[in-house]
Amino acid sequence: MSLQPAFGLDGAADLQDFDIGVIREFIEFFPENGLSKVLKGYLSSGISQFPLKAPQPVQEGQEGQENGSAEEGDAPLSPEDCLLLMADGVDEAKDSVLSHRLMGEYYLFLEEYESAVEIARKGLKLVSVQTQKTGLKFQRILDALNSTLATSLIHYQSPKNHPEAKEIFQEILKRRPTFTPALIGIGLILEEEEEYVEAIDFLERALTHDASNSRIGAEVAWCQALTGDYATGLRRLEEYLEYPQMDSTDPRGRELKAQTLYRIGICLWELDSSKSARKDRQRAYSKFLAAIKANVSFAPAYTSLGIFYSDYAKDRKRARQCFQKAFELSTSEIEAAERLARHFADQGEWDIVEVIAQRVVNSGKVKPAPGSKKKGVSWPFSALGVVQMNKQEYPKSIVSFLSALRISPDDYHSYVGLGESYHNSGRYNSAARTFRYAENPTDAVQMKKTGESWFTKYMLANVNRELGEYDEAIQGYEEVLKDRPKEFGVSIALLQTLIERAWRSIETGFYGKAADSTIQAIDVAITVAEHKPDAFNLWKAVGDACGMFSWVQSRLEDAPFAKITALLKTAIDLQEYDMFADADGIGQNQIGVLSADAQSALKSSLSRSLYAAILAQKRSIISCAHDVHAQAVAWYNLGWAEYRAHVCLEQSLELSHVKKATKFLKASMKCFKRAIELEAGNAEFWNSLGVMTTAMNPKVAQHSFVRSIHLNEKSARTWTNLGTLYLLQNDLELSHMAFSRAQSTDPDYGQAWLGEGLIALLWGDPAEALSHFTHAFEISDSTPLIAKRLYAVSTFDHLISSSSAPSSIVDLIQPLFSLQQLSFQKPTEIPYRHLAALYLERVGNHDAAIECLASLCSLAETEYEESESQEALSRFAQAKTDLARNRLAVHDYEPAAEDAETALDLASDPDSCGMSLEVFKKTRLSAHLTVGLSHYYLNNMDAALGAFRIALEESNSAPDIVCLLAEVLWAKGGEDEKNVAREQLFESVEKHPEHVGSVVLLGAMAALDEDPDTMDAVKEDLQMLRTKSTLDAIQLARVEKVLDSIAFMNGGVEEAEKEVKRNIVLSPSKAHGWAQLADFGEDIFPAQMALRTAEKAVPPLGPLSAVNLATAFAGTGSLGDAQRAIALAPWVAAGWNALAESLQ
Repeated sequence: MSLQPAFGLDGAADLQDFDIGVIREFIEFFPENGLSKVLKGYLSSGISQFPLKAPQPVQEGQEGQENGSAEEGDAPLSPEDCLLLMADGVDEAKDSVLSHRLMGEYYLFLEEYESAVEIARKGLKLVSVQTQKTGLKFQRILDALNSTLATSLIHYQSPKNHPEAKEIFQEILKRRPTFTPALIGIGLILEEEEEYVEAIDFLERALTHDASNSRIGAEVAWCQALTGDYATGLRRLEEYLEYPQMDSTDPRGRELKAQTLYRIGICLWELDSSKSARKDRQRAYSKFLAAIKANVSFAPAYTSLGIFYSDYAKDRKRARQCFQKAFELSTSEIEAAERLARHFADQGEWDIVEVIAQRVVNSGKVKPAPGSKKKGVSWPFSALGVVQMNKQEYPKSIVSFLSALRISPDDYHSYVGLGESYHNSGRYNSAARTFRYAENPTDAVQMKKTGESWFTKYMLANVNRELGEYDEAIQGYEEVLKDRPKEFGVSIALLQTLIERAWRSIETGFYGKAADSTIQAIDVAITVAEHKPDAFNLWKAVGDACGMFSWVQSRLEDAPFAKITALLKTAIDLQEYDMFADADGIGQNQIGVLSADAQSALKSSLSRSLYAAILAQKRSIISCAHDVHAQAVAWYNLGWAEYRAHVCLEQSLELSHVKKATKFLKASMKCFKRAIELEAGNAEFWNSLGVMTTAMNPKVAQHSFVRSIHLNEKSARTWTNLGTLYLLQNDLELSHMAFSRAQSTDPDYGQAWLGEGLIALLWGDPAEALSHFTHAFEISDSTPLIAKRLYAVSTFDHLISSSSAPSSIVDLIQPLFSLQQLSFQKPTEIPYRHLAALYLERVGNHDAAIECLASLCSLAETEYEESESQEALSRFAQAKTDLARNRLAVHDYEPAAEDAETALDLASDPDSCGMSLEVFKKTRLSAHLTVGLSHYYLNNMDAALGAFRIALEESNSAPDIVCLLAEVLWAKGGEDEKNVAREQLFESVEKHPEHVGSVVLLGAMAALDEDPDTMDAVKEDLQMLRTKSTLDAIQLARVEKVLDSIAFMNGGVEEAEKEVKRNIVLSPSKAHGWAQLADFGEDIFPAQMALRTAEKAVPPLGPLSAVNLATAFAGTGSLGDAQRAIALAPWVAAGWNALAESLQ
């Protein structure tokens, strides 16, 4: 141990600086020392210039004996023994810098670059420790270790570590410009980075210091060839081929010779690129073979031979063998790996493709070093992405394609793969951006497109379809089909997208667009059927298209039944449609009568569309006879088609108490049972069976729903159906629990809220029911009919039953809108059309109400003439009454009187008209009032009085009727009539002291008669009424107006002004009082206050109309407010008058 420092740490850079004798003595005296083992292994490895034993002179006569003993003592260690010995020595001499230096050099010699890097870094750390201890730099040993480290980094994980290696070499060259290893290292790095001119400069500088080094010379010649000067490169390579370092007996010489022969072959290959020259086996081909003979493990030569066999000799088998051999020898053979990967990809061997691509990626050759001008290799990442897509590992494939695009931003197919991976993983927005960029780069990138690009357009259309952008998706599919009209996948995608757009249009209330999309889908289906008539998806889509018209019954007449008939007859024996005909009665006999020109029992377009849907679904079952899963789905689809026929064609018969016709219901139940037999684990199948059996067999229905929930307990639809079953069985508690579970599972599922509303109705809480129905309607789409029905009916019931119910037009628009949608979906529902007319009447759209009621009257009259049923008579009488009332509202008095009298004739007997007593009384009262008012406005006072008297009798002297009668009597003008009017009003006020109309009318009559006693009495009543909080704005205005008139009659203008001020004090937030006060003087303040209060009383804050607000604006006298008054209500003269006054 004491001898180790004698070697000198700084002199440990090279053994040439030591006395070799001292080293041998150290090994001999200390054989078990760690450094001794390293030195012994190093001297025995053949890498050292000195042998382990010094040569000894041979004495004469003892030559044979000495030679024998020398051979025995100097027997060299094997490379394995040297490596083990040196490794043991380094482990023992952990603090020895020299042992790490020699071990690193030996690892570098063995091309164990990773180990060389590791041992060199450890050596550098030891030098750093010694530097801190002694304060010396030890520059020579640092340079030696750094040289070993940098040289190893050139080859270890190339080209990842090239920047670090280059930096180390450059640091050494700053101090030692002629340091040959550094010059060679930088030259090799620059060669790898394809900086050939600079590489030649460094290698030439190294060659000047070691002119006999054929390895450096060959690299210089190769760099010259790579710059395009293949002739010079070829000449120099052939010269170096004769150097002694190319000795085939030496392993390193064989490798260098093989490399040189290969490079000579490449030069010959590139010098003449003609096909004949490259096919010539005496040129490059012979050099490649010679390289392999020189070193059978030289991989690049196999790659070039593979290219020769593949591209010129047309021997695919040998080419594949060469590529396989090259890739087995070196994963850096990117070209061989790519060709192998393409070969196995064409054969569908994706596992092998993955192995090849992953090995190439792991080689570190695909990504260039930072700052390098060398292009990376992207295809391994693309190949991995494709393999991962086939395995449905989409997150991994996204990462792979992104890695490929970072290397090659112009790789079109990687963009396509990335977009497809995004699509399949549900990231549709990212997919859409990727496909759009691939087709139209926004940063001037020129995409490398090979082959057709229609698939990208197709995938972009698929993405738009998933995003719900159906119009763009359809446009994309149509563009693809222009170039590839027979592409089945695109055609069927277009067909399905049209159907999806139709459904979406129904959900959003665009029923006309839904019908147009359905008609277009049938045209596309005809085209698809010409090429592939046995496709399951085709007939499923056709069935959906035919059934679509049952959801948009207002467009039934537009259904192309002739085209549907021809489509159903395409490429099939019509007898096959008789399948299941014994259950539903639909078979080949119905095909011939589907077209619009057919004269048959199928008079209803609705029936024809549903029969066509059933036939198409049967065709889908026929088309998938060999696919069990598809068969189950097809039976499921047929079951719903049968059930839709039951709902549209049979339920109305059941509700009208005709003998039950449940043919389609039973058929649908059989279909779902068949689907369950084929696929018993599908929750939707069990749920559907439960729906079918709810009315027929509640126990089976309950079992089906429970089974479905067992398979999928998160289905809000199934929980709602179970709740409906319990509701039908009058088990409200269980029903409420099921609906609550559905709400918690999916709060946006509207039917669950409808169920809770029905329970609230049964529990006697209509307000709570209305709240549920309203919420259900708001969160539901436009497809379900029941949400519209219940919402509209419950809202109307609330309006007519509650005095506090909102009567604003805004509150009536939503239920009216729901009924409008209902009329598009099912125009045959007469009660709801009648309800829509009542809503139209309330919102003031009397023309539309008249049109609707006239149509209902015609239908009811026709039905009554055919059946003479009491129900038809009742509907006819009520429709006539409502029609008369709306005609009266539009001042069409004579037809109004006629319609009202007709209604009275129809509703003459409560026992024969089919109405309940309450409805009967209301109908006749409305008709009498309409007759009376019509005659009143026609100045036929006698007829009006007669109608009002009858109305008064039938209404038990209702105060509103008394007021109408009093007005007519007063208008007739006779003293007797006026006395009768006063008497009627006094009686009404006595019976109903808080009836505003009676008191106001009595006060108005007293003021006109100038009767002070009556005015005083009425004034007290009106003042009491004025303080009531139940009065609305209109009633309050009437009361205040009469009080103002009475005050004026008693005390003139001054008293009237005082009365107006009292009104303001009592109701300072009402605009009416301020407006009246403004009329009494020229002070602008009352007018401004009238405007301020009016602005706070318009919807949604209050019921003030646009006319009243415009009048308030006009009253301020300013030009701007006058213009605002005109903008608010241009039909009101006050605004124009105010504008004229302002401009004067």
